[in-house]
Formats: sequence, structure tokens, C-alpha cells
Amino acid sequence: MSYHHFSMFDRARIQALHTLGYSTRQIAIQTGRHHSSIARELVRNTTKDIYIAEEAHQCYKKRRIHSKPRGKYDKTIAAIVEEKLLLTWSPEQIAQTAALGKVSFKTIYNWMYQGKLSLDETVFRHKGNRRCPPETRGTFVAGLSISDRPKEAKDRQIFGHWELDSMVSSRGKSKGCFATFVERKSRLYIVLKMSDRSSLSMQKAIEYLYSILPLNAFKTATTDRGKEFSCYKSVKEKLGIDMYFADPYCSWQRGSNENSNGLLREFYPKKTDLSLVDEKELIHNVFLINSRPRKCLGWKSAIEVFLHELSHLT
Repeated sequence: MSYHHFSMFDRARIQALHTLGYSTRQIAIQTGRHHSSIARELVRNTTKDIYIAEEAHQCYKKRRIHSKPRGKYDKTIAAIVEEKLLLTWSPEQIAQTAALGKVSFKTIYNWMYQGKLSLDETVFRHKGNRRCPPETRGTFVAGLSISDRPKEAKDRQIFGHWELDSMVSSRGKSKGCFATFVERKSRLYIVLKMSDRSSLSMQKAIEYLYSILPLNAFKTATTDRGKEFSCYKSVKEKLGIDMYFADPYCSWQRGSNENSNGLLREFYPKKTDLSLVDEKELIHNVFLINSRPRKCLGWKSAIEVFLHELSHLT
């Protein structure tokens, strides 16, 4: 039973049932709440042996105003923090010494980002550059969860289940990007160039890969929740492929793809404009990755295992 505060409607029902002589347990059954919650509500808001819903709700509102946390912000401590920041101290040095343990270094960072200090982020050693940039591309919550993925795909025992992702150029300098695919059993890595990171471009890349693979070589796809994968309905309708979405901030659920992208970054570091990458060069570099012997494959290469699996498709 999930927890939530009583509404005015809930209190009106409690008043009606309490007036009729219902016990706290009987009221709890009728309202779908725990009997101890009903008992506390009656004890807290009953005056002169009478429970009135409107008065109880007004008392609740007053208590809520004073129940909000005040936070740790203190003008005296803030002044000390600002003084030491100007002396090039780090937030962690300040927290462990001058602030006398009253605030953590994370709190100092938060005060800065929330505008509670008169200084700006340039007083930090990294000038605020290491702060994660806001996500502007967006995500969505629709689609099949990774928890619904077939057991055969999770265990890597059956060929034809893929992980998908996209790799972008650095700092938004270019829209050019890569669509990356990894077959989970063989670990074969495939990279296709895209003009941008849109769902239409990703759909075209998926359709192209599906068209060049034999039947039953592309059964399911596991992706993150980036908006380029909002094409999952069209992919299901056209190709019959189910797309399963990893949980937020759980990149390890698509570990093969993340690791392979890391290998490709050795050839194309994050400052590379991916729109300018020569396609023949890209194919050659991906071939080098797929030709390496892999410990997880018994020191066979991904190409060897992939071709072996293709030869046994029915």
C-alpha cells in the first residue's frame, strides 16, 4: 500500500464513518488505508471528542508549512566559504577545516550552483567545466522494459539478439554521429554513419542492417532511453523486432555495446567531428576491433564466432 497524505475527500469520509460509530479498523477497510493512519488522524485532529473534516484539513495545512526542511544555509558559514574560495581553497579543503565540519563539500558546490554565494563558478579550479551539462535531447518512458526481455537474450545462449546505441561528435559541434550495434553472443560490432541523432535516422540504420542480415539474425534489440529510439513502434511494425529499454542510468545493462564504443573511441576521440570520418576508414577500424581474439569467446575473434553462428541459422 503506497503512502500518501489524506486529502479533504479522505477526511470527509473518515468524519462520516467515525460519526456512524465505525472503529478505526472498519474505517481503514472502507477507505483503503492502514488502521494506524486512521487512528493517528483521529487522535491528532479531534477536539472536544469531535472530529470535523474541514478543521482537520486546515490544521494539516498549517503543520505542512512548518514541516519543510530549512536546509543548512547559514550566512556566517557562507562568508567563510566565500573568503576561502577567493584564497583558491577547494570546497573539500574548506569543508574539512574552516567550515568546522558543519557542511560537506557537496553542500558548498550546491550553494554555488543554487546562487546562494556571491561568487560564480570561475573560482573553482576547473571553472565549473566538470559539471555535467544538462540533457537537452530528452528521454521517453514508453516501450518494453529490459526486465521483459527473453531469457535467451539475457543469457547470450541464442544468436540474433543485439544491443544498440549511438555515438555523437563532441560538444554539439556537428550533428554527424554513428549508430552502433553489437550482437550479444558473438560480440560482433557494426557501426553505421548517420547524418544526425534523430529517430528517423536511427530507424533507417536499423532497417538497413536488418536488410543485409540473413533471416533470424536480428531478433531483438536492447537500447537506452534516448529519443533516437522512439522509433521502436515503427521498427516493430515493419520488421517485427521487439526493442527492450534498459533502466535509466544503468549502462551496464548494455555492457557489450558500451565497451565496444569505448574501443572505437580509441580511433575517434571525443573531439572528433564524426561527420568527416571516411567510411572506408571506419570499416577498416571496425574490422580491426572485430578481428581481435577475445577472452570471453575462448580467444576466438568476433568475426569467427559470428560467421560460425550464421552458418548454423535455420
